[in-house]
Amino acid sequence: MTSGEAEVAVAAPEKNEKPGTDKKRRRLISGPGMLLVWLYGVMVVGAVSRSAVQISTEFDKAPLAYTLSAVAGLVYAFITYSLVRGGDTARRAAFVCCGLELAGVLIVGTWTLVEPSAFPDATVWSDFGVGYLFIPILLPLSAMYWLRKGVLQRQQPEG
Repeated sequence: MTSGEAEVAVAAPEKNEKPGTDKKRRRLISGPGMLLVWLYGVMVVGAVSRSAVQISTEFDKAPLAYTLSAVAGLVYAFITYSLVRGGDTARRAAFVCCGLELAGVLIVGTWTLVEPSAFPDATVWSDFGVGYLFIPILLPLSAMYWLRKGVLQRQQPEG
């Protein structure tokens, strides 16, 4: 077991595991993972509530921006769920989703700088997340590093 990760018994088996076995699932929310869950949780609340208000009150003003903010909120929610769920499958899903999140931030961030008229109002990922203190660009990088580091540490033989 690596530092910062605990093991807990779970009732639901991982994929490719025989039902009825009592395999332990590695938690992803201890140590730095807890901070990631907290930050992703804050981003879920921020992105979903902001987009819900904007979509319900002024969708015709900037439909693309508000839809992208809603998508960002859903991405944050899935990553949060994956981190809380734990296990190797959830770790892989979170890693892939963080990669997609990073791609979205880079694409939308660049798009808002190159063609600002396409976004009459800001999204969560506009200007690489400047409205959210650049957390949208730093969070997936941090999460991917942490998720990858945990896999590499588990693969090293104990000595």
